[in-house]
Amino acid sequence: MRTFIASILIVLISGCATQADRTAQVQREVDEMIATYGPACDKLGYKSATDPWRDCVLRLATKDSLEQRRDFTTTNCIGSRGFFHCSTF
Repeated sequence: MRTFIASILIVLISGCATQADRTAQVQREVDEMIATYGPACDKLGYKSATDPWRDCVLRLATKDSLEQRRDFTTTNCIGSRGFFHCSTF
């Protein structure tokens, strides 16, 4: 039993992300935003690597994020105690 609990704890602890992992993930996300929205901000007349350009990149990324959230879904469940059938639209 102790071995089982110890193995569960090892699995849970190994699944935790370190600060370096989180930093690397955020850096990848920033690089992806720059690659995606940077050219559009260049075409809008912002000079690369300036504060207004960075603001443009962030605004475009936020706009896309909000538009994706608008596409919501609805779930309906029908049934009785112990048996349900759910549909998502």
